[in-house]
Amino acid sequence: MGKCQSIDLSRREPMGENSLQEPMVGNKKRNRHLESMARVGSRVFMPESRASPTKSNANTTLKEHKASTYDHVHELVNDGININDNGSGKVGLMNLGNTCFMNSSLQCLSNTEPMTDYFLGYDYRSEINADNILGTKGALVRCYAELTKHLWLGKSKSYCPEEFKSSIGQFAPQFEGYEQQDAQELLAYLLDGIHEDLNRVLIKPYIEDKDCDGSNDEGDAIIAWSNYLRRNKSIIVDLFQGQLRNTMTCRNNKVIQADGTHGCGHKNVKFDPFMYLSLPISDTSNTLDDCLSLFCEEETLKGDNQWYCTKCKTHVDATKKIDLWMLPPILIIHLKRFKFGVTGHRSKIERPICYPLSDWNLSTRKKSEGGVFPLYDLYAISHHRGTASGGHYTAHAKNRFDREWYDFNDSQCRKVDKEKEKLGFGSSAYCLFYNRVERNHNAAQERTTTIRRQSISRPELWPHLQRDAVKQWASTRVDLDYAVD
Repeated sequence: MGKCQSIDLSRREPMGENSLQEPMVGNKKRNRHLESMARVGSRVFMPESRASPTKSNANTTLKEHKASTYDHVHELVNDGININDNGSGKVGLMNLGNTCFMNSSLQCLSNTEPMTDYFLGYDYRSEINADNILGTKGALVRCYAELTKHLWLGKSKSYCPEEFKSSIGQFAPQFEGYEQQDAQELLAYLLDGIHEDLNRVLIKPYIEDKDCDGSNDEGDAIIAWSNYLRRNKSIIVDLFQGQLRNTMTCRNNKVIQADGTHGCGHKNVKFDPFMYLSLPISDTSNTLDDCLSLFCEEETLKGDNQWYCTKCKTHVDATKKIDLWMLPPILIIHLKRFKFGVTGHRSKIERPICYPLSDWNLSTRKKSEGGVFPLYDLYAISHHRGTASGGHYTAHAKNRFDREWYDFNDSQCRKVDKEKEKLGFGSSAYCLFYNRVERNHNAAQERTTTIRRQSISRPELWPHLQRDAVKQWASTRVDLDYAVD
C-alpha cells in the first residue's frame, strides 16, 4: 500500500501530557494496566411465577437460566462507564509509523457497541479456546480487550497501541513491519482471529456439504446454518455473520428447453456464511444500492470458467447468482476501491458513492421470508484518502452516549457536524459499519440492536426463526437433529 502521506516517518509521534505514562521497562515505555469493570457470564437469573396451591395470587421467584441475548451485558457496561471522563470512546490512537490503517479499523470496531460490551463486561476469558490450532491461544483477544479498556475506561485523550501492534505482527507476519497496509485486510484478519480464539466449538466435526436444488430453500438454509454452528460458535458469529444463497444453473448450449432457453434445468444451490460484503464499484455506480445490485447481478460462466453439471456429466456454460439470504445484526460493507490491472498495476477507484446514514431498508434485497426486518443505521466509517501507492486512513464514528459523530485521525479525536463533514457521500468511504435497528414503531424509543446467542440447542434464537407469522412456515420443510451445547 506504500506510505502514509500524513506523517513524518523520521520520528515517532510524541507522547503528550494527556497520554498514559509509565516507568521505563528496559528502554521501552509500557502503557498503564487498567482495572477491569465487573464482568458477567452467560448465566442470568430471571423471575419465574409460581402459583400457590392455597392462594390465588402468584409468588415470584428467581431461577437461573442460560442467557439468550447479551442485553444484561449491555446494561452493565452502560452503567459502568463514566461518561464524564476523557475516555468513554473519545480517545485517539497514536500512529506508530504507517499504522493509520490499523487505527481506522480499530476505531470502527471500538464503536461497535455489542462487541465493546462483550470485551468490557462479559467474562470472555471463560470462552477462550486455547486448543484451537487456528487461533492464538487467546493472546489476540487479551490484547484487544486491553485496548478496548483504554479506549473506554481510561482517562487519557490518546493511547499508544504498540502492544496490540506487536501482537498482531507476531501472528500475522504481513502486519509485522511498518509499511502501509489495507484496513479491510486487517479487519478481516482481526475478526477471523478473534472468532477462532473464542470459538465455543472445541472439536469440529466433519460435515459434508449437501447439494440442494432450489426446491426447499427455506429449509435447506436452516440446515446449512445448523451445520455451520456445529463448527463455529462465537461472539463474532453472533454479531457479524449472515448467509448468502449461491445458485448455479446449467445453460448447456446443446440442450434446449420447450421455452427456448438453453440448459438441462439442473440447479445447484448452496448457503454460505459471510462476515462482510465486498461490493464492486462500476462507472455507473452512484449509490450503495447500485453497488449491491452489481454484487447480486447474475453472471454467465463460459470458456475456461465453465461449470461442471452433474446431470449433463460435463463442463457447461452456466449462470451464477448470489443473493442476500439472511442478514446479521452488524453489517459491514467493504467497497472494492482498489483493483489490479492486467499488468498487475494497482489503482484506486475514486468514484463518489452516496450511502445512507440511517434507515437503510434491505427488505427487498433479503430473499428469505424469515429473519428480523432488515433496517440499518450507520455508526462508523473507515476512510481512505489518497492513491493506491500512498494515502491516509481515518475514521468517523457515532458515540454510544451522546450520539454525536466524531472524527478519528490517529491520536486526534474531535466532535464533528455530519452535514459539514458531508457524511453520506464521497469518494473516501472504504468500509461502512451498520447496526440493525430493532424497535417498535415509536419514534421516541431507543433504536436498539438485539444480539441473540447462536447455539445448536437453541434453534429458536437462529435468525431464520425470527418470524412475525407462524403461517409463513407452511411451505418450509426441515428436519434437524438437535444437539446439546
